[in-house]
Amino acid sequence: MPHFLTLRRILQPDRPAWWLLGLLLAWVCLGSPVQAARPYWDVSYDSLAATLPRQPTNKARLQTLQHMLDLRPTGPQALLLLDRLLSLNQQLGLLDERPYRSLRAGVALWQQGSADAAALDSLHHAIAAFDRANRPIPWVLIDLAGLYNRLNRMEDRRRYYEDRLAYYRVRGQMQNVAACYVSQGGYYRRMGDYNRTLNNILRAADLLKDYDQRLYVRELLVAGDVYAQWGNHARAAQYLKMAQRTPDFQRIDGMAREYTFLSLSRSYASNGHLVAALAMADSVLAARVPDPLEQQLSRAYGLVQKSALYLHQQQPLAAAPLLARAQHLDDSLHVPMTGKLGEFELNAAWARYYVARHDDARAEQHWLLAYRKAAAAHIERLQPEYLKELVSFYTRRGQPAQAQRYANEYIRFNDDFTAAQSVFHVAQYESERVEQAKNAQIGALRQQQAVQAVRLHLGQWLLLGAGLAVVLVSGLGIFIYRQLRTNRRTLAQLRDTQAQLVQAEKMAFLGELTSGIAHELQNPLTFMKGFAEVSTGLIDDMSGPTAPHPNGSQLRDEIMAGLKQNLQQISQHGQRASSIIKDMLEHSRSGTSQRALTDINALAEENLLLAYQALRTLSPEFSAQLVRDFDPLLSPVAVVSADLGRVLLNLCANALYAVRERQRELALLPTPAALAAPHYEPTVTVRTRCLAGRTVEIRVVDNGPGMPDHVRDKIFQPFFTTKPVGEGTGLGLSLCHDIVAKGHGGTLAVDTHEGEGTEFIITLSPA
Repeated sequence: MPHFLTLRRILQPDRPAWWLLGLLLAWVCLGSPVQAARPYWDVSYDSLAATLPRQPTNKARLQTLQHMLDLRPTGPQALLLLDRLLSLNQQLGLLDERPYRSLRAGVALWQQGSADAAALDSLHHAIAAFDRANRPIPWVLIDLAGLYNRLNRMEDRRRYYEDRLAYYRVRGQMQNVAACYVSQGGYYRRMGDYNRTLNNILRAADLLKDYDQRLYVRELLVAGDVYAQWGNHARAAQYLKMAQRTPDFQRIDGMAREYTFLSLSRSYASNGHLVAALAMADSVLAARVPDPLEQQLSRAYGLVQKSALYLHQQQPLAAAPLLARAQHLDDSLHVPMTGKLGEFELNAAWARYYVARHDDARAEQHWLLAYRKAAAAHIERLQPEYLKELVSFYTRRGQPAQAQRYANEYIRFNDDFTAAQSVFHVAQYESERVEQAKNAQIGALRQQQAVQAVRLHLGQWLLLGAGLAVVLVSGLGIFIYRQLRTNRRTLAQLRDTQAQLVQAEKMAFLGELTSGIAHELQNPLTFMKGFAEVSTGLIDDMSGPTAPHPNGSQLRDEIMAGLKQNLQQISQHGQRASSIIKDMLEHSRSGTSQRALTDINALAEENLLLAYQALRTLSPEFSAQLVRDFDPLLSPVAVVSADLGRVLLNLCANALYAVRERQRELALLPTPAALAAPHYEPTVTVRTRCLAGRTVEIRVVDNGPGMPDHVRDKIFQPFFTTKPVGEGTGLGLSLCHDIVAKGHGGTLAVDTHEGEGTEFIITLSPA
């Protein structure tokens, strides 16, 4: 849009003019519809057309079609939409078809172009049917005015809309009331009665503001255009500014958009801003309208407007090709003298062109043709203007008789009086609106005075309450701040304690493992040392000074046999120690967390013995019965053997600890109670089973003191322990639960009865 930048530089001294152009530039650049929730009558027709194919149900499609027809009941696509609506409604039966069938008949006759009277009757029937159904049809009423214009039945049009207006006002159908005001405004504008034109237009605008913002903006633009034609350019600029300040100004599309550009072009031209007026005319020619027929129609109006501006600048050569193109469009379209875009003054433009080229014969022909068309169409606004042009034309040519004839016609319209009073022309309804606004303001002031006393009375209490609230909030803030600092210190201490407990649990587990391994190594080493000492003694006996023995040779053989047996025992126990060390190395390298097929029975046996030997290292006097109930059919299972071994070692150690503690408690009983109590033998049982679905179950059972319910509910919680201080950290069972549940996807459960014992159950499902 480079012409807008040029206009801003040209019109810089006239701030209102370039400000309006700036707003218009923003509208053109951002001319897409605003995507927001809008009232029913303010929804974009194009957005409805886009959503129609995506509707999920026939009912939703029917409602969308009805909505589209409410917005464009006589448009180019109306017949197609009506056929689809009637077809769907035959399936659903949700609507009264009679209004839509009458509407379809009227639209079909209208589009034929040769049966306008029949079309008008059908549309009257459709409107009556919609009225009986109490359904608003504002756009049917607005479009119907165009059919009256084509039939040139202006008086019938006025009476019909006066009748409908009274009908709708009584029934409170404000959408239809606004539509009647719009149509009546168009009628009086055509008649040249600007006062009543503006009365109806502004009444319509006030009603449209509540339900159709785009039509409201259009009526503001029409009001500005009418004021400009009436000669009151200050009022014209005021209404154009009001229209451009509305948020929906940029949403104007279609023919309303073209009308906006034409109105602005005429307004700028009347104020002497010809460059800006040309820019607006170019915008009309550059704009795109979806309907091809409307596109050609708007282009014809734009060509006539631009040629008129060139003629005003005394540039007939520039206007000639534009007029030729407009004439070509008029010959094919048969553009009426008046329509949605205003008056089509092609003949007047030709007349001015031929006057500029001093071709009086053709100029006279076109002036007379323009006047006759205006008179035939009852466009009384244009008739005085053309009469003045004819009087001036014949006066310049020296034809006083013809000049006098048209001067008399001109006097009949009393144009001189209208021009003299044009500066003071203000619509009557505007004065009524000002008075209504003042009355409303007075009522609001009285209401404010009545409320003021109550507000003053409550002011002190509110101030006092606010002060107390500030004090309370301040105190609460201080308390929260101190509590936050305390919580931070406590959290830091808990984290330190947690780290210490985790480290202590690691060291405790390492100590148990080390003591068990040391005990296992101690046995073969003790045997190896004993056999070595015996062997040394035998060798000393053989080599020492002894008396000759009668069976010396036999004794030597016996000693050699004993030495050989001792060496074999030393070798056997050495291999056992080597095996233990090898297992230790394998355990140290098992931190890769890779699952491998493992013999669960052997793993359970190993860790049971390891836990037992570790506890006996700490308590040599302790002994317990170890029961192995292993399933011989249990196949190897894919587990992390080091981790699962750690779990079994911990569970077995806990079970042995529990039976040892119960044994100690019974030993501390008084002698009579101890004699009366049944014999107690500490027993720990490890049981394996293969369940259905290749699920493996491992149970570690003890006959210790058991656990009460409140202890059982907490045993898997981190840092919870029942052992005395220094003997446990509370992390063992928590870690075991994580290894089984998280590391192997299994479960670790407990079943305990106080005074009877405890059973831990590990369940492992196949990976």
